[in-house]
Amino acid sequence: MRILIAEDDMASRKFLSRFLSKFGECDITVDGMEAIEAFMVSFDIGRQYDLICLDIMMPKLDGIKVLKTIREIEKQKGISEEKQVKIIMTSALNELDVVNNSFETGSEAYATKPINTEKFEEVMKKLNLIK
Repeated sequence: MRILIAEDDMASRKFLSRFLSKFGECDITVDGMEAIEAFMVSFDIGRQYDLICLDIMMPKLDGIKVLKTIREIEKQKGISEEKQVKIIMTSALNELDVVNNSFETGSEAYATKPINTEKFEEVMKKLNLIK
């Protein structure tokens, strides 16, 4: 599995990288612009991501804008919904409008920090990323 972690907080980046590296190869970006760039490069090299963990509050471009951009790029490339990258939004915010907005924009799941690894693995199973 190819995983992109888009997270500006170093502790969260390290935690997610350590946790997710047992499931696949992890790339890390520190802001929204880098996340979009990494996503586009993955197409150029023919190795798209299976999972993107996307922090909502990031510098340069927030996670919701990154999510919208990724879904637009997929639409332009003619990628069907079933084949779209799975996106799990991560945030310290647990406000209902923020959570709802992320789902309406196209994320498959939402995880609040600190990340509960057992719940995160369950979500990955439901998304058919792991068995």
